Amino acid sequence: MTKKLQHIFALSGQGALDLVKAVGWCFLCNVSLMLPVGVIMAVLQYLLQILERGVSPAGRFWLYTSAAATLLVLLFVLHWFQYASLYLATYKESASRRISLAETLRRLPLSFFGNRDLSDLTSTMIADCSSLDQMFSHYIPQLFASVFSTTFIGVCMFLWDWRMAAAVLWVIPVAVLLTAGSKKLQDSFGTESILTKRAVADCIQEGLETVRDIRACGRKGAYLGELEERLKAMEKSSIRSELVTGVFVCSAQAFLRIGLATTILTGALLLLSGRMDFLIFLGFLFAAARLYDPLGMVLQNIAATFSAKLRIERMRAIQEQPVQEGTESFVPKDYDIVFDHVSFSYHEGEGVLQDVSFTAKQGEVTALIGPSGGGKSTAVKLAARFWDVNAGRITLGGTDISGVDPETLLKYYAVVFQDVVLFRDTVMENIRLGRRGATDEEVMEAAKAACCDTFIRRLPDGYQTLIGENGSTLSGGERQRISIARALLKDAPVILLDEATASLDVENESAVQEALSRLIRNKTVLIIAHRMRTVAGADRIVVLENGRTVQQGRPEELIRQDGLYRRMVELQKDSAGWILGN
Repeated sequence: MTKKLQHIFALSGQGALDLVKAVGWCFLCNVSLMLPVGVIMAVLQYLLQILERGVSPAGRFWLYTSAAATLLVLLFVLHWFQYASLYLATYKESASRRISLAETLRRLPLSFFGNRDLSDLTSTMIADCSSLDQMFSHYIPQLFASVFSTTFIGVCMFLWDWRMAAAVLWVIPVAVLLTAGSKKLQDSFGTESILTKRAVADCIQEGLETVRDIRACGRKGAYLGELEERLKAMEKSSIRSELVTGVFVCSAQAFLRIGLATTILTGALLLLSGRMDFLIFLGFLFAAARLYDPLGMVLQNIAATFSAKLRIERMRAIQEQPVQEGTESFVPKDYDIVFDHVSFSYHEGEGVLQDVSFTAKQGEVTALIGPSGGGKSTAVKLAARFWDVNAGRITLGGTDISGVDPETLLKYYAVVFQDVVLFRDTVMENIRLGRRGATDEEVMEAAKAACCDTFIRRLPDGYQTLIGENGSTLSGGERQRISIARALLKDAPVILLDEATASLDVENESAVQEALSRLIRNKTVLIIAHRMRTVAGADRIVVLENGRTVQQGRPEELIRQDGLYRRMVELQKDSAGWILGN
C-alpha cells in the first residue's frame, strides 16, 4: 500500500508510512469525538432515573466525573499524536521532498533545462512544495480519515437504529457526488490558474534579467503594460477557480444540513408513534451535529485534493525524468578525449553535430574554431557529459563517458565558459570553489596566475570583499578572470575553455595565456576561440562548420590549405585594419 501511496502522492517511503500513520490517528480522533455523546447519554439516563425512581445522585457522581476526566486525557493524547503525525511528519517530508527534487535536478542532463521554463521549475520547487505542505498537513490525511470514520460511525448507527441512521446519512453520498462531480471543471480552472501565475512569474523574471535593456530601449511602459495584463489575467483566473470550487463545496455543505431536518422529522414521527425512546432520538441528534461539521471539512478537502493532484503531477513529471547515471569507480588510463562519429541535436530533426570525429590528446592544446552556430560550444559541453550524444561515442582514456557518473567524470575537468557564474560571497570563496580544501595561499597563487591579484587587492576588503549576486560589483573581464582562477586552482587533468579570454583586454589576455601555458603541461586542453591569434599556438585545430568537421590538423598545415581556417585568418587580418568611420 505504501508503494502505491508513494506513486500517487509523489512521497518518499517514510512519507508514505507517515501518511498511513496520520490517517490512523485522524481516524481515532474523529471516532473519539463521539465518546462525549456516549457520556452525555449515560448522564442523562442517570438523571432520568433520579427523577423517576428517586435514586440518590451521589451514587454515580464520581464514576461519571472520573469518566469525563479520563475522556479529556484520552482526547488530549489522541490529538497530540495526531498533531505530531500531521505537522511534524509533514515538515520532515517537506524537507525530504525538496532535497529529492534538488537531487533529481542535479542529476538530469542539461537538455532537460533547455526544454523547460526555469520560472516553472522555480514555481514547482517553491510554490508547489509549499502548497503540498498544506495539503498533507490539513487536507489529505483528514480526508481519508473522515471517509473511514464516517463509514465506521454510520455502521454503528445502522446497528443501533437503521431508520434514524438512514435519516442522518442519506445526504452524505449526494453531497460527495455533488463535489466530486465537479472535478473536471475544477481541474480545468485550476490548470488555467497555474498557467497564468507562471506567466506572471515569467514576465517578472524576464524584467529582472533584462532591466538595463528595457530602460535603454525605452520599453519601460510597454513592459509594465504587459505585466499589468498578465496580472489581470491571473487575478481573473484565480477568482474563477476559487468561485467554481466555492460554489460546489458550499452547495454540498448546505445540502448536508438538510440531513439535520430529516433526522428531526424522522425522530419526531417515531417518538409520536411510540416506536423509539427519547434518549435514542437525542443521541442521534448529538451524533448528527458531531458528524456534519467534519463532513463539511471533508467536502472542502475533496476539492483541495483536486488542486493537489495537479501540483503532484507537475512534481512527478520532474521526479520521473531519466537521470544521468554511471559507474562511480572510474580511473582513466590517460586523458585523451576522442569524438568517434558523434551526432547530436537539442531537438529532434535539428542536427547540431553530425558525424564529428577528432582526438584531443593529453599534453596538447586542441582548438575548436569555426563560424558561430557551428557546434563548437556544444562539442565542449558534450565532452563533459552535460548532454548525452544521440549517436557515436565520446571517450576519456578509452572509456565511454556515457557509462560514467557525471559527478565522478567532472572531477577530472576544469571548465571555463563564456557565461561566468559567481556567487554572492567573498572573492576568496568564489575562487576556492574550484578546490574546497585549498588554503588561502593556494587561492592567491591561482588568482595571481589568472591576473586577478592586482584588481582584487584594490577592492574595499581585498579577497574578503563580497562581490554581489553573480559578481554584480565586478566588470565582465574581472568576473571572467576569477572564473579562470577557479579553474586553475582545481588543477584538473582536462581543461575546457569556451571563449575564456573573450572579456579580457590585450595585455591581460596575453598574461592569462602565458599563465595557462605554464599550467597545462601534460593536460588535455580543449579550447574554443574566435580570435585566430588566440589559437595560433595550439597543437591541433579542428574546424567545425554547420555541425561537421571540415578541417583538422596543425595550424601550419591548415594555413597552407585553401580552406575555412585560412579564410578566417585572412578575414581577421583585414578586420584588424578597420577604422571607425570607414
